[in-house]
Amino acid sequence: MKRVTTLLFGMLAGIGVALGAVNLNTASEAELDAIKGIGPGKAKAIVEYRDKNGPFKTVDDLGNVKGFGKKSIDKLRPELSVGAAAPAKKP
Repeated sequence: MKRVTTLLFGMLAGIGVALGAVNLNTASEAELDAIKGIGPGKAKAIVEYRDKNGPFKTVDDLGNVKGFGKKSIDKLRPELSVGAAAPAKKP
């Protein structure tokens, strides 16, 4: 019984982590700002970069945004995802 409980707990924890990741391609400035390590200025820079250059293909693409280096990206990686991109904005 203890093994079953441990297995269920592990599965639920994994689901929580997967659902908790913020998508760089669809998140608003407020959603990005809510992540520890991303303030309002960096959140705005992410959205502006995404609007100008299109969707992020990987979390590592965050390195192209001013203010993000390898160390900060590695710390943020568990909090971020790059699932399906938001639809393109009409001019």
